[in-house]
Amino acid sequence: MIDFSHSVAIVAVVAAVTAGLRFFPFLVFGGKRKTPEVVSYLGVALPPAIIAMLVVYCFRNATPLRYPFALPELIAGVAVAILHAWRGNMLLSVGGGTLLYMALLQRVFV
Repeated sequence: MIDFSHSVAIVAVVAAVTAGLRFFPFLVFGGKRKTPEVVSYLGVALPPAIIAMLVVYCFRNATPLRYPFALPELIAGVAVAILHAWRGNMLLSVGGGTLLYMALLQRVFV
C-alpha cells in the first residue's frame, strides 16, 4: 500500500517531467533561433495524419453486416463531422461524438 507521502512524490515527479517536456521546445527553439523546417513541416502535417489514424481506429471494429449494422459508429462519425464544420472546435466535436457514441451503445435513446 502506498502512503500519502509516496503518492505526493509520484504526482510531483510526474508533474515535473510533464512540465519539463512542455518547456523543452521553448528552451531549445526560443529566442533568436529559427525553428528548423522539418519541425515546422511536422507541425503542419501531423495533425491531419493523427486525425486520419483516429478515424481508422474508431471504425476498425464496425460490423456493417451484423446488428446494429455499424449505425452507432456512423451516426457518431457524422455528428463529429457536423459539429466540427459548425463550430470548428476539436474538443467540442470529438467530445460530442464520443458522448453520442456512448449514449448510442448504452441505448439511451431507445
